[in-house]
Amino acid sequence: MKAATRGSRFPAPPAHPVTLSVVMAIYNELETAATAIDEVLALDIPDVEIELIVVESNSTDGTRAVVMGYADHPRVELILQEAPLGKGNAVRDGLRHATGGIILIQDADLEYSVDDYPKLLAPIMDGSADFTLGCRHVPGQPIRVMHGKRSVTAVVNAAHWVFLGLFNSTYRTHLRDPFTMYKVFRSECIEGVEFVANRFDFDWELVAKLVRLGYEPLELPVQYTARTFADGKKVRFFRDPPTWIWACLRYRFCKLPRPRNESVGVAFGDDGHLSHPHPNRVVSQPGKGPVSD
Repeated sequence: MKAATRGSRFPAPPAHPVTLSVVMAIYNELETAATAIDEVLALDIPDVEIELIVVESNSTDGTRAVVMGYADHPRVELILQEAPLGKGNAVRDGLRHATGGIILIQDADLEYSVDDYPKLLAPIMDGSADFTLGCRHVPGQPIRVMHGKRSVTAVVNAAHWVFLGLFNSTYRTHLRDPFTMYKVFRSECIEGVEFVANRFDFDWELVAKLVRLGYEPLELPVQYTARTFADGKKVRFFRDPPTWIWACLRYRFCKLPRPRNESVGVAFGDDGHLSHPHPNRVVSQPGKGPVSD
């Protein structure tokens, strides 16, 4: 494993103005989807032009009709999956269409605040970092507070520290929150890197592979309001944790392909095919099987 290095591994910061590709995976978020999209599109960040890539996974609660209202928006690319294949699969679909020099992963559940975008982007834009993480951990406070769910809060917070210890010991890092949603990186960081995870193990895969390639994440504090499982939180207690353990081991020892030289285009999926942004603004994606998120 290559040793992680501080600062940027590239000779110069991204050219300004920079296009920020925001990848937003959405499934069954009827109550929050429109607000999440509107908040991203309303941002005005100096020297940043935002393109929003929305991947909608054929929701059962009417969310698709909501996101279709943005189909003609000039800064929105809408990708329609025929079946819910998992958050990781949706994010991978979105990354195929990213054209920006910086990529940010965003959920539609409003647990995080878009007001933290400038803070997360600044080190990448000034060339002092290539990869930032929005850290939810505040010293002396629990990482999650689910109001009215003290026992559940205690369990998920304890689990976080267990899995954090597993990740840090496996990858020889000193991170506090590698599983955060807010992952922001220069697009060059993932050139030639193949991603395969379909569910929440994608969080492990992305950080693990970039760390192994020598990109040290810069963790920055962000605002976070945890929602409960009753509110729609999709992580499953018994289904997902085993996939995280397997991901931790799998991506520590898997072979990493050498980065390719294409300025845009990343290998994704099992076939390793190099994909390019689709010229259409609304893209329908065929389903590959019932992998729900």
